[in-house]
Amino acid sequence: MAEKRSSASLHGEKYPEEDPVAPIPHFPSENKGNVKDELGKIEDAGSLEEEDEELEESIRLVPKIVRELVSMDDDPNLPIITFRYFVLSTFFVALGAVISQIAWFRTTSASYSMFFVQIVSFWLGNLMARVLPSKEVNLGLFKFNLNPAPFSIKEHVLITLAASAGATSNLGEIIVSVKDIFYHEQMHPLAAIFLMWATMWTGYSFAAIGRNFLLYDPDLIWPSALMQTALFRTLRGEGQSLDISRKQIRVFWLVLIGVFFWTFLPEYAFPFTSSLAVICWFAPRNDTVKFISSGIGGMGFMNFTLNWSNITSTIMVSPWWTQVITFTAFVVSVWILVPLVHFTGIWNGQRFPLMSNRLFMANGTLYPFRRLTTPDGHFDEESFKEFGNVYMSTYNLWGIFFGYATFLSAFVQIFLFGRKKIWGTIQHLRKKGGHGFKDRLNVLMSQYDEVPLWWYLLLFACCFTTMLVLIFTQDLYLPWWTYVVGVVLGAMTVVPMGFIFAVSAYQVSTGTWNELIYGYMAPGTHPVGSLVYRVVAGQCWYRAQSILEDQKLGHYMKISPRATFFSQLWGNFIGVPINYAVIRWVIDTKRPYLDGTEKDPLGQWSGQAPQSYLNQGIQYGLVGPTRLFQDSIYGPLRWGFLLGILSPVVMYLLHRRFPRAKFNLWHSTIFFSSMENFYGYVSTGPLSSFIGGFFCMYYFFRYRHSTWVKYNYLVGAAADTGLSLAILAIFIFFGSAKIIKMPEWWGNDPESVEKCYGSGA
Repeated sequence: MAEKRSSASLHGEKYPEEDPVAPIPHFPSENKGNVKDELGKIEDAGSLEEEDEELEESIRLVPKIVRELVSMDDDPNLPIITFRYFVLSTFFVALGAVISQIAWFRTTSASYSMFFVQIVSFWLGNLMARVLPSKEVNLGLFKFNLNPAPFSIKEHVLITLAASAGATSNLGEIIVSVKDIFYHEQMHPLAAIFLMWATMWTGYSFAAIGRNFLLYDPDLIWPSALMQTALFRTLRGEGQSLDISRKQIRVFWLVLIGVFFWTFLPEYAFPFTSSLAVICWFAPRNDTVKFISSGIGGMGFMNFTLNWSNITSTIMVSPWWTQVITFTAFVVSVWILVPLVHFTGIWNGQRFPLMSNRLFMANGTLYPFRRLTTPDGHFDEESFKEFGNVYMSTYNLWGIFFGYATFLSAFVQIFLFGRKKIWGTIQHLRKKGGHGFKDRLNVLMSQYDEVPLWWYLLLFACCFTTMLVLIFTQDLYLPWWTYVVGVVLGAMTVVPMGFIFAVSAYQVSTGTWNELIYGYMAPGTHPVGSLVYRVVAGQCWYRAQSILEDQKLGHYMKISPRATFFSQLWGNFIGVPINYAVIRWVIDTKRPYLDGTEKDPLGQWSGQAPQSYLNQGIQYGLVGPTRLFQDSIYGPLRWGFLLGILSPVVMYLLHRRFPRAKFNLWHSTIFFSSMENFYGYVSTGPLSSFIGGFFCMYYFFRYRHSTWVKYNYLVGAAADTGLSLAILAIFIFFGSAKIIKMPEWWGNDPESVEKCYGSGA
């Protein structure tokens, strides 16, 4: 009989047959099966002695999907931190830091894909292993070999982890840029760099809170880490026979090249394929039909897309139950609530543009938030009285409503459905001083030294002290006690939000909550203060999630935890100064475009990101939610708190009463967070994603499982890589130096690429 999985069983405890808080399964029909049958599917299980009952049990404790994709063996003697590692990690971090930071200021840009890093670093690493001499270099304090051994998979993983940590822009850029562009307050270079390091590494230090609960538990699979694991092993031909490995490589390159060339059609030459508004084809000039069918500013009903950027590999990573929840939320929000409000006018629905996330005055014109602040950043009470109350679309109202519900729901959800798992881990930590998981992967990792807790505590202490010094010396306009509150609230989110991401690959947004809580704590403060709080509280969760996800990848690839930790800090150490150098170059050379005094003739250096953050800082920090929401129209929003508390309770009680009905899969936090999403500009994609997800994560997973194991994650990684490279090529050739527009033709209709010519009213 298949055994039930749970953290309690790993700690020597047993759950009842139908446990109401048993762990959420990651995929449909997942069970342990017969371990000997499973071992036959794992190439490197040949070294395992099947008659060893203890060893079989350790493998049985690993979820089936992980056993199929992750090696159950390890070679601890492979080289990890080498000369090649430092050269390649520095190169990819620097390249990504420049590309990502420039992109933050531009209207159009290209993303920096980690799949690209995985592929190119594999080539370059093997090239260096072939051409570099095996020569010892002695630098006194340091001695190393230029080419100690063949390029190992562990070197390869660590290079990617460093790039993942340091090759992206960081939220600290918001503070540095807004202060300089709009208030002409240039931070000292060292202060700016230490600010970015401190906000980022605070989140890293908080990984210590979640690692014992989220990292070692084999049932928390972190689907995104599994996708990267599959690509690492495929590039090296591991896990399958030689013939299958060669076929996998061919499929990978065919998909990558195919998506690369196809992307030029919807993104540049043939945008009609990006949003197929089928209903519009039958009544192209009907206003109501456009509102219903258009995927660009409409409901997107029965709207399909052939643009991979509107779908992405999420459909191959997120479990099917997660995709059902997110699509249900889209249907409720856009296909039910939007037309209900549009055609009935309830909740002020016809007073302001429904499919807009802008803020308005009572007469329907845009609210001039910039005029509410004095030149030195203080609140102008007289101007506020002149312009009156702030109003928003009904769509935005229910976004805030569900934002309130999301945050509280996460805590109630994990208490009800995950408390036994968490409490079992806490008890084991108290008794044994370790997590106590005995699955095969944790057994293999036990030979490596763990990152000691004091490393995380020291990192946090340094960051906390640095931030306090900066708050008191650098005009960050943040009351010091609100910083402490932000750190505490950020720490509280790590486990509940991380638990959700670890099982569903769904990242819950905390932005609405962070903005509003600061606005209530410190209304009337300088807009920069609000942004500092948002960065601090946001980095706590997002960076903790990032480091835990990468550490799970290191766990799957059997990388020393200390090497993983070093690699992540190394990436940030290199990337942040480069981020700042790029920020300085952009502001010094493009300031008139960024602050709006001049218009960029190419329309690229719009500075829309810093301008958007400034507006939000004025709204929630300077004006504050008390003034924003003083009109009676905002009264229903407070009921979102109650909804967030009660919904998980209802699902929990239904799950206890009907355990076979899978009410534990109806995750209220994911539903509410999805309801927060704004589809007012682009609503094409969800329907096509749902259909694609059905085939990838339901049909193929259940009925073509061997094919799914070989190709699902591989095809997703290839498609995302092809998309990223195509967007980069379009940016370089058609939008970097000079804008080259596609000539107008039937498939690139300037009036409507969808062939929806109505007004949409």
